[in-house]
Amino acid sequence: MITIHATKKLYAHLPVAATMNPPPSDDSAATPPDSADNPLSGWHANLLTLQRRLCVVLVHDATRFPLFMKGLVKADFANFDRLFADTLMNTLLKLGANQTQMDSASALLAPCRFDTDCNRSVQGTMNQMAGDIEHMLRFDHTKLDDICSYRTGVWLADRPCTLKGQKDCIWPEKAMLALLTEAGRGVDSANVKNNIVHLGSRDG
Repeated sequence: MITIHATKKLYAHLPVAATMNPPPSDDSAATPPDSADNPLSGWHANLLTLQRRLCVVLVHDATRFPLFMKGLVKADFANFDRLFADTLMNTLLKLGANQTQMDSASALLAPCRFDTDCNRSVQGTMNQMAGDIEHMLRFDHTKLDDICSYRTGVWLADRPCTLKGQKDCIWPEKAMLALLTEAGRGVDSANVKNNIVHLGSRDG
């Protein structure tokens, strides 16, 4: 399971099922890791309205790695698991992740569960990234339809971020790839096969 700490604005748009634990799977070989054992779990997420379109910014707690989703409609919130997987995998692809790292991410994908817990340090990073997107759109006179969600995530990841209680800054892109490399050493090939994501293109 992947836990996502949502703002109240985002939480209100989610179907009730997304805020509950998913039912246990009968297929133990295909069961993804629980939140506590899943290094890919733990994100903060916020809902933005940009150029009259609903968008979501997510930041991974441990690495500060961001994801950006634009132009969401009701069906996207109802199928957030699939949207999350598509955005993560395509953002990693744009970032230049190698096959081992992509396989690792695929194996760690799991149903999303939302709550409204908040870590102010992570939320601060998320708010700064959201502000940078707003600044780009407004001052560069850019249309939302003209930007790529996945490339925007890569752009946001290329910056130093601070973590509370840690002296040195981390670079989200490097931290996420390092996490996936480490996790990949224990990747179960059966999970990779069962969690395979077909990389589509919502926006190129």
